[in-house]
Amino acid sequence: MNDPIATPRAFSASAPLKGRIAIPGDKSISHRSLMLSALAVGRSRVTGLLEGHDVLATAAAMRAMGAQIERREGGEWVIDGVGVGGLLQPREALDMGNSGTSTRLLMGLVASHPITATFVGDASLSGRPMGRVIDPLSAMGADISASPGGRLPLMVRGLAPAIPLSYRLPMASAQVKSAVLLAGLNTPGITEVIEPVPTRDHSERMLRGFGADLTVDTDSDGTRHIHIRGEAELKPQVIDVPGDPSSAAFFIVAALIVPGSEVTIANVGLNPTRAGLVAVLRAMGGDIEELDRRDVGGEPVADLRVRHSALKGIDVDPAVAPSMIDEFPILFVAAALADGQTTTAGLDELRVKESDRLAVMAAGLRAIGARVEEREDGLIIDGSGGDTLPGGATIAGHLDHRICMSFAVAGLASKAPVTVDDIAPVATSFPNFEALLAELQA
Repeated sequence: MNDPIATPRAFSASAPLKGRIAIPGDKSISHRSLMLSALAVGRSRVTGLLEGHDVLATAAAMRAMGAQIERREGGEWVIDGVGVGGLLQPREALDMGNSGTSTRLLMGLVASHPITATFVGDASLSGRPMGRVIDPLSAMGADISASPGGRLPLMVRGLAPAIPLSYRLPMASAQVKSAVLLAGLNTPGITEVIEPVPTRDHSERMLRGFGADLTVDTDSDGTRHIHIRGEAELKPQVIDVPGDPSSAAFFIVAALIVPGSEVTIANVGLNPTRAGLVAVLRAMGGDIEELDRRDVGGEPVADLRVRHSALKGIDVDPAVAPSMIDEFPILFVAAALADGQTTTAGLDELRVKESDRLAVMAAGLRAIGARVEEREDGLIIDGSGGDTLPGGATIAGHLDHRICMSFAVAGLASKAPVTVDDIAPVATSFPNFEALLAELQA
């Protein structure tokens, strides 16, 4: 595939951010709603779907494997599923773009169907290791041929019937857990995932919602045993996707660090396995208020009112990492403007995201005048005490949407503009990021 021409963008010190915004739908829930709707028997309807490149890659892949998926006027998506076991052989390679979630979860689906699929992606995705998914899916009987290092392009030849598995996750990974559970949908008997450290549980919630026979038992030490009974018959659903907390994170931090700001972010998903950032920012002194807390489709949701706050540095408990792993880049920006030192650890996972997020954030923050020490599994940041950062640098975003948005927010609290070398990757998860920022600055 042809990677687009770079689109640099400069972000400058901002007037107070004011107003109410609605953010795009949750990326994790959007992916899963399309996949499970495509495996249900009958017609599902989804509103609030995130229409970024990553989720559209999932929609295209499910279409290529037989599901009928149509976007209607007003943003409603209508999906006619093929049933578990009914996926068809795709005619050509499945282009995943930049989406690691699409790739890993779809590998799980294909693994227990009698079809073969080739997965390709952009330069960034093709550099990401897939071995953590290849291992359990191979144990279930799938034949997987990957590029050196377990990378894309790779081919999955599914096995039906696949072999049920009891798999203990060697590291906290919602994507690996989900891939095994999705493979288990079309596998006779019971497939078990043992999860020593809890990760986001959207797959479990949504599988149950579609009618899968899924149970979770928790040991006294917190280890979760997730069992799914295979050869499931999924029932179509009506889903309203809540706002993505990972996208809300950028505007939460922006409002906290730009003096005089008060921003309300509507309909934010606050699943406890995803809401770690809010708790950490509150511990740093952030004024974040939940309004109209409610339940939408089995997921807790609220409007968040965020006011500018004097933040203080803290030691971030490594145990919260799985509940906010995608939010650490923007947390590092908040820490750079706090009073005192913030320490983070247990973040090895950040080195194998769309980029090595620890190295990239450390280098970028130093370039705009922050004091950062990079450790093997985290960063130590000495904050500016609320003073604006010097800024004035061009940051390499490494085709990583969260890096690009983090430095866009850093530019709002810098003396000289911060330029992101290519803002285009933001469209993978947050197509209207710049438009919403402009709306709050108006």
